[in-house]
Amino acid sequence: MTVNSAEVPGQLRVVRVLRNGKRWFDPVEKERLIDACLEPGVSVAGLALAHGINANQLRKWVKLRQDRKATEKAALTVMPSGAPSAFVPVVETTPMARLPAPSARPPAARVRVTAALPNGVRLELDDADAQVLSAMIEALGRCHVPAR
Repeated sequence: MTVNSAEVPGQLRVVRVLRNGKRWFDPVEKERLIDACLEPGVSVAGLALAHGINANQLRKWVKLRQDRKATEKAALTVMPSGAPSAFVPVVETTPMARLPAPSARPPAARVRVTAALPNGVRLELDDADAQVLSAMIEALGRCHVPAR
């Protein structure tokens, strides 16, 4: 279907003009014009010229509409069970048996671990032993880090 100027009437009706010159258009007419732009074979620049608005502004409105529809569609889509989660699961552990007396076994080396995640979160573990360190590495290994 092709859109001609009879389907979407001439100049967009201006509802309000601010002191700085910014114009607010009638939302119904604006939506009709955006719908017309989404038809196949339609020139966005031609429609903008025919309706007295900037082509870049009309293209921005079309892009905003497409982004809004994509966001709504993504919100309705259920994440597949095989997809990686954005959260690391918290696992509750049972208390461990008491370790043998310190004289029977040499003390384990204790370290400080710092991890900076791609989303800006920093994790710090002070005085961590090997078991805590391995649990943290395992949990961080489950995180999905997008390629840049």
